Amino acid sequence: MNTPNKLTLLRVILIPVYMIFYLCCGTIGIYLAIATFLLATWTDHLDGKLARKYHQVTTFGKLMDPLADKILIMAALISFVERGTPYVTSGVVMVILARELIVTGIRMLAMGENQVIAASMWGKSKTVSQFILVVVVMITELVKVYAPDLAAVCDGAILLLTVVATALTIYSGFDYVWKNRTLITFQ
Repeated sequence: MNTPNKLTLLRVILIPVYMIFYLCCGTIGIYLAIATFLLATWTDHLDGKLARKYHQVTTFGKLMDPLADKILIMAALISFVERGTPYVTSGVVMVILARELIVTGIRMLAMGENQVIAASMWGKSKTVSQFILVVVVMITELVKVYAPDLAAVCDGAILLLTVVATALTIYSGFDYVWKNRTLITFQ
């Protein structure tokens, strides 16, 4: 197994570690969850860079790398619902999950046709907005612990980022479906 694929597997392993820290370890757990999430995000950046630089792109990596990203984001969002984070509701999570499943299905159809669907600008924007949302939610939880009078500002930031991430998720999903509609047949 090459280094990029090992980094992808490390990201998958970090997901339950993140959830344990975030859900079970109080304030110190939030610090550890932020560090774990950022480490997982860094492995995402690094594995792709190494795979391209050293020509180690594999079928496993093409499938698992985006899947690991989706699982990481979904784990974070589900943990926010579990903790009752304002505005990150089960409905928001379902919209994001539905988009990810639809796009993954389209990507699998494309692979079956020996086509590769490159990430679009909208898909990348969606991913960045979701990662920012996750980090900001955790940071605002810490701010609320140390400066409770800023709770309304924190909740406003979460609302804004949730709306942006959800809107980009929906738009990028429609964009993927529209651009790849020829792959979707009902025969």
